[in-house]
Amino acid sequence: MLQIRRDLVDAMVAHARRDHPDEACGVIAGPEGSDRPERFIPMLNAARSPTFYEFDSADLLKLYRDMDANDEVPVVIYHSHTATEAYPSRTDVSYASEPDAHYVLVSTRDANEHELRSYRIVDGVITEEPVEVVESYRFAHTGPDDIPEPSAL
Repeated sequence: MLQIRRDLVDAMVAHARRDHPDEACGVIAGPEGSDRPERFIPMLNAARSPTFYEFDSADLLKLYRDMDANDEVPVVIYHSHTATEAYPSRTDVSYASEPDAHYVLVSTRDANEHELRSYRIVDGVITEEPVEVVESYRFAHTGPDDIPEPSAL
């Protein structure tokens, strides 16, 4: 399951709407080992296409160096679909190279609504997962030893 703050969802949707009719793309980084999206990083769609997205290779290298320097990983990799449902295309699956990332798709095909769905994509297999949108994260969980006992909640 992807648990994500509402402000991050709003930022992804706003980016997708702003770049429409081209696909928008970006990353939400989080602390290494946490599976907690924290830092919103909108990227430029180098393809500037309504049916395809591509990260600029120089921007992507800079992003990964920046995340490494901050002990972060790409928790969410997102992009939009402008004319179809929020489901990964064959191309999306072929580009999915982060097995621990949540691949979030935002469909902007309807001008009045958006569709947001999350997937795990590992070895070409697409698995949809539930998305829980929260106002804030309950506690900072950075690993299995940080889980409080139920009585402490």
